[in-house]
Amino acid sequence: MAEPVVRLATVRGEPLSVDEVFRAVRTPSSGGIAVFVGTVRDDDHGRAVLRLEYEGHPNAEQMIELVAAEVAGRHPVQAVAAVHRVGMLEVGELAVVAAASAAHRETAFDAARDLIDEIKARVPIWKRQFFADGTTEWVGSP
Repeated sequence: MAEPVVRLATVRGEPLSVDEVFRAVRTPSSGGIAVFVGTVRDDDHGRAVLRLEYEGHPNAEQMIELVAAEVAGRHPVQAVAAVHRVGMLEVGELAVVAAASAAHRETAFDAARDLIDEIKARVPIWKRQFFADGTTEWVGSP
């Protein structure tokens, strides 16, 4: 088996593609590929959400690269990839796509869960929610 590799780890302001992330981790020896897709939902704890704005720290891309490399090193995977969106997003748009490929599905699932959990915990990207009642709320900001 080849060394695990981070095939894609970035933060961008353009719409995301599940296919791009899937293709990034697909290898001939991958028996399992797990993909997580986070989307903008229309509700947060009973409050109607109209849209979100994601703002990233200048080092967010470096952090997502670091997190992806660490996760790849902790699991026997062939590849990992993750892309997080910044900017204004409407309900239903893709906010984050993360994936891992491995010889077996259990390993791919474990690595993909670890990857998205670590991104959410450590990559400095903050979410501002715009509610139907005209209020806003920052989530995860320092």
